Amino acid sequence: MMKRISRLLVGCLMISASMSAQTLYHEVYRPQIHFSPQANWMNDPNGMVYYQGTWHLFFQYYPGAMHWGPMHWGHATSKDLVHWQQQPVALYPDSLGFIFSGSAVVDPHNTSGFGKAGQVPLVAIFTQHDTSAAKALTHTFQNQSIAYSLDSGRTWIKYADNPVLKNPGIDDFRDPKVMWYAPGKEWIMTLAAHDRVLFYASPDLKNWEKAGEFDATRGAHGGVWECPDLFLLDDHGKSVWVLVVNINPGGPNGGSATQYFTGTFNGHSFTPSDTLVKWLDFGPDEYAGVTWSGAGDKRIMLGWMSNWVYANQVPTSPWRSANTLPRLLSLQHINGISYVCSMPIKALDTLVTATNTIGSIKDSQYKLAGDIPAPYMLHIHTNRLASFSLTCSNDQGEKVVIGFDKQTNRYYLNRAQSGNTGFSPAFGGTFYAPRIATSPSTDIYVYADASSFELFADGGLTVMTGLVFPQKPYNHLAVSQDGNKVIQSLTLSKLKSIWE
Repeated sequence: MMKRISRLLVGCLMISASMSAQTLYHEVYRPQIHFSPQANWMNDPNGMVYYQGTWHLFFQYYPGAMHWGPMHWGHATSKDLVHWQQQPVALYPDSLGFIFSGSAVVDPHNTSGFGKAGQVPLVAIFTQHDTSAAKALTHTFQNQSIAYSLDSGRTWIKYADNPVLKNPGIDDFRDPKVMWYAPGKEWIMTLAAHDRVLFYASPDLKNWEKAGEFDATRGAHGGVWECPDLFLLDDHGKSVWVLVVNINPGGPNGGSATQYFTGTFNGHSFTPSDTLVKWLDFGPDEYAGVTWSGAGDKRIMLGWMSNWVYANQVPTSPWRSANTLPRLLSLQHINGISYVCSMPIKALDTLVTATNTIGSIKDSQYKLAGDIPAPYMLHIHTNRLASFSLTCSNDQGEKVVIGFDKQTNRYYLNRAQSGNTGFSPAFGGTFYAPRIATSPSTDIYVYADASSFELFADGGLTVMTGLVFPQKPYNHLAVSQDGNKVIQSLTLSKLKSIWE
């Protein structure tokens, strides 16, 4: 009898495991072209580094539940930035605190001394958050620590003399982004400090001295500054410095968002080239956007696809949160102002399984025939941009409307009737983004996934990211335009899942 019960139990476990394997990454709302963890909570991407043909993505992770908790560094790897494999947890909390956001670098000249027998070390720099010290109101509860890897990022060893940068008495003192600054032959740490950015310099990643700061009079200040990044972009053979500063709250559509500045940097101070407040993404659901290190001249950014206003309440299970699509950054000039553009990486084209070019749309109302479930990509081209809208809907009457309003010169995303919006009063409604480009012609790309839309307009000058949670997948697509032939070409490309 016991043997029979044992065999029955084993059989049930095998069936359960088989069902889990069949449903994993195919649950309701599960993104099919974006990275999301197998289970539980994820927020900021961090520690992103490219080394020996592998893209490493570390991320804020709580393996114990689907809500924010004691932060670890989760880990995933990719060969193409499209298909991902989740790895074991890289860094665990310890006596110094939770493992908050940070960065990772390749140390090819072994300035840290961590390399042994010719091995090139990878060095991670991160904030440790001491909850006991925070509760005691010490104002020194966030400090910077490091760890190193000698096996290409698979396993990590924490430095014995952590922390390497102690808090001078600032409540929000976190999210170190480190780069090699060749003119000074030193490492530069860009660090968020409540309402400003601090710069620190080090010869060896262990010993840090304050080099300067970017003062609190610049940019948007509706909330705390977080997750900064400092890097160079090519501008027709000339290099331009870009300083990214994420902010929560205070974004253009409420809650968290990613702002940036263009200008110059001399090793201790950043001087912006203009006084405008500029955003890498105007939508409600892109935050903590930072770039990969170790990728040469290419700057590829990834963001967290959520918003702190409702991140802990979104109706997904058994995971919560995903990343945006990886985005290649570049520069454009409009009326003498430098803007950072972001466009989806070309490697995403490998997901295309079929393409349907509709051509010029002659009528003011047009409905695409047949079912069109996500994931897919829409490409719209027009020589004279006027008001238009795309309505993605299902048989339950739920819909998302994405479009452009000529009168106000704004793109928009309306998810008021998108499906499940009741988990937060801030989720439904219409979100807007200004058109920065001045040309009458443009190309617009929309990437639709199971629970998100990403709009890239005018070469990436205007970007919007928004989550959606319909009861059933949107499978209908209709076009409305203000006049005839506003849309000269509409192309629909079906995309396959990255988990297949």
